Amino acid sequence: MAGANTLQLTDENFEEQVLNSDLPVLVDFWAEWCGPCQMLAPIVEELADDYQGKVRVGKLDTDAAQQTAIKYNVQSIPTLILFRNGQEAHRMVGLQKKSDLRAAIDAKMEKA
Repeated sequence: MAGANTLQLTDENFEEQVLNSDLPVLVDFWAEWCGPCQMLAPIVEELADDYQGKVRVGKLDTDAAQQTAIKYNVQSIPTLILFRNGQEAHRMVGLQKKSDLRAAIDAKMEKA
């Protein structure tokens, strides 16, 4: 489900790919059966392209990676969490507009 610039995240690679990343990482917590997640998918792919080299973007299937979803208390999907330096920096729940996502990412990037 991940595009060329999007990481496919799992319980096994989450720490390495997200928590240990030198760049901020936007993680899309989603599931195949989730309609709003499907609607958000192309926006997430566009963000991965737009922020290439500045922010890593990954998708985590909550059905396949339940341990990570539970660890980060993801109770509703889609949930997008921006991680910086291994810590949650910002959380957005529900279907989001691209402009709102960009504004949230840019605001957190300015605080670097």
